Amino acid sequence: MKKLRLYFFAGCALFTLSARAQAPDAPIDVLHYGFNIVLNDANNNIKGKADVTVKFLKSPGKFKINLVKKKPNGTGMTVSRVVENGKAVRFKQDSDAVNIYTSAKTNSRKTYNIYYQGIPADGLIISTNKFGKRTFFGDNWPNRAHNWLPCVDEPADKASVDFMVTAPDHYQVIANGLKTGESVLPGQLIKTHWSETAQLPTKVMVIGVADFAVDHPRDVSDIPVYTYVFPESANVGFKSYAVAGEILPFYMDKIGPYAYKKLANVQSKTIFGGMENASCIFYFEDSPYSKGIEELMAHEIAHQWFGDAVSEKDFHHLWLSEGFATYLTNYYLESKYGIDTLKKRLTADRAKIISFEKRRFTPVVDTTVKADYMPLLNANSYEKGSWVLHMLRRKIGDGAFWKGLNTYYLKYQGANANTEDFRQVMEGISGQNLKPFFHQWLNTAGHPDLAVKWTYDPKTRIVDISVDQKQVPLYTFPLEVEIDGDLHTIDMTGKSATVHIAAGKKTPVVVVDPNVNLLASYTVNAG
Repeated sequence: MKKLRLYFFAGCALFTLSARAQAPDAPIDVLHYGFNIVLNDANNNIKGKADVTVKFLKSPGKFKINLVKKKPNGTGMTVSRVVENGKAVRFKQDSDAVNIYTSAKTNSRKTYNIYYQGIPADGLIISTNKFGKRTFFGDNWPNRAHNWLPCVDEPADKASVDFMVTAPDHYQVIANGLKTGESVLPGQLIKTHWSETAQLPTKVMVIGVADFAVDHPRDVSDIPVYTYVFPESANVGFKSYAVAGEILPFYMDKIGPYAYKKLANVQSKTIFGGMENASCIFYFEDSPYSKGIEELMAHEIAHQWFGDAVSEKDFHHLWLSEGFATYLTNYYLESKYGIDTLKKRLTADRAKIISFEKRRFTPVVDTTVKADYMPLLNANSYEKGSWVLHMLRRKIGDGAFWKGLNTYYLKYQGANANTEDFRQVMEGISGQNLKPFFHQWLNTAGHPDLAVKWTYDPKTRIVDISVDQKQVPLYTFPLEVEIDGDLHTIDMTGKSATVHIAAGKKTPVVVVDPNVNLLASYTVNAG
């Protein structure tokens, strides 16, 4: 997702089932969800029936499905019954889950029907939009889905999903997947069925219910691209959202096949600037009017590959989602507007990373964050993760880098991966040992802080350059230095390095890191 300034409140081996990754000691693997949701205009109470198909990884006496219980303030869900094959099953709700008591053998598959109702405490945002009209929008990241959906609310447990939404007939309903049916019901109601066959984490399973104006500007390789905006925003929204038709084929060409059967871009109510719900991206209310809409859409569409199709095994590896989307946005803009655009964005991102370190000094893969994952939406996960990819691209070369991303995507599409999985793929493609690189940039807090000093001797026409690392621990990296337009590389393998480079007759112009290829702070002094 894309954080919203001022509005943020709070690749070669094909996929096999063995690549899936449940949470450690998970007793079940959810295979499919069928959510029947009934909405109304009289109040915020929703009625639901969740059909949850599970595969048992163990033979437990009970298992848990996450669902927030009704709270003293009146929000939360109350389960009335759980049924298996038409027979009632014993269950007990605690504050955060439904405990279902059952006998099952390892590797057996069963479907449970969970009947419930209540006012969502979170996750499904029921409110009015900027035009005063009532709306319903799923907003599940990171683990807020179980405020309104019975589910295993962890990114490692991915499943296909059907949404059957009954709502007053003046609304249009959008959700993951393809619309497979729509029927008129008594009482001025309409039931809409959306079906997604791809494996999704709950963080990107959503519905959007509102008065929408809908546009279908184009298809990309048989993938329909849709725009859903509030009718009052139709004129500007249809125009500004149409850029998605350029972004989607760019990523399909560079990364690999698109994993879903449609792409809908939706004006919504979300606490984020954008939320990468699979095939159904939600953007903040004023996004149709935003000058940064192309950048925002490039970020969220990139997530369809990384974050959605390939999901992190747990949120500590969030950079595999947000860092990837940030860098792919930079690359898209570089390809469209030129290398200077990339340099400018990397320079701004570097300053943001260094500033963030002064407030929170942690590595990118930060295992200290527990339960509340919102603090991971920070410059480490986004900008520093992006910078790591940029330096990796420069280290192994464009050919190996893009082949590696394609290989990683194809291997883990529909499944989960962590940083180690990504490293192993990139090592296999590049033929390089990348353990030191990954360790210093992703598992170590901080960055190189350099003191660069140079002198010029007019008699010998030699430039002497010394570089000292001031931080601990030390890093290993190449430092590029430009002298009168000629590029030179200093390989830093220790605390200090000194080089002697021939120059011209006049005092040279020396520029450190001219191509913005190193995540470092530095001072430069001419002797």
